[in-house]
Amino acid sequence: MDEIGILLDTTRLIVGALILAYASYTDIKIRKASNMLWVVMGSIGTILLIIQYLTIGFDNIFYLVFIPVMIGIMYVLFQLRLIFGGADAKAIMALAILVPLEPSILEFPLLNSMMPFSWIIFSNSVVLFLLLPLSLFAYNLSRRNVEFPYCFLGYRMSIKTAQKRFVWPLEKIVDGKRKFSYMPKDFDVEDEWKVFEKKGIYEIWVTPKVPFMIPLLAGFIFSFIFGDILFYLMNLVI
Repeated sequence: MDEIGILLDTTRLIVGALILAYASYTDIKIRKASNMLWVVMGSIGTILLIIQYLTIGFDNIFYLVFIPVMIGIMYVLFQLRLIFGGADAKAIMALAILVPLEPSILEFPLLNSMMPFSWIIFSNSVVLFLLLPLSLFAYNLSRRNVEFPYCFLGYRMSIKTAQKRFVWPLEKIVDGKRKFSYMPKDFDVEDEWKVFEKKGIYEIWVTPKVPFMIPLLAGFIFSFIFGDILFYLMNLVI
């Protein structure tokens, strides 16, 4: 690809990474990401597409059809509660405009794919999110805190600290005994903390409320470097 194409794709990488990084930061701190971020991302994406059309054109303009297709898919997934949150859905919609075509920066991405690039980002993000249990297990193993199934889902934390963090208890008291419980309803959490304290239990297993924005950021950068990991694995199997 010529210098203009490399410059446009590099701009897409920088813009996307910066906006997703800031969204991840605010999502961790206050569990919100401003809608203005996606307006800015989509607007910059539109400008870059216009510049590309007027300068070097598109190798396969058919892929631009997937911009509204991806936006529609994300809307349906959000309405069906099959995606993690409104900000995540809006982020992927904006990414569909920012990076509809597979980028090409020097020799990257390493693995080429026939899929729309916004879908590649989404699928890679889901794969990375599903690897979280292995990360948690490695963390607990390093602390010699291995108790199944808790060690794959969270870590031990004091009740006082947990009340100040974005976590769910992985345990609950049932008939006076500690039982496994995965992701209780938010309105039950405060009551759960009080029950443990009344029982004289001051440290329990908790699971972090990991915003999908974080694996989305990782998936975005991963896609620019490595490409479509699912497409690659499917080709290996076939």
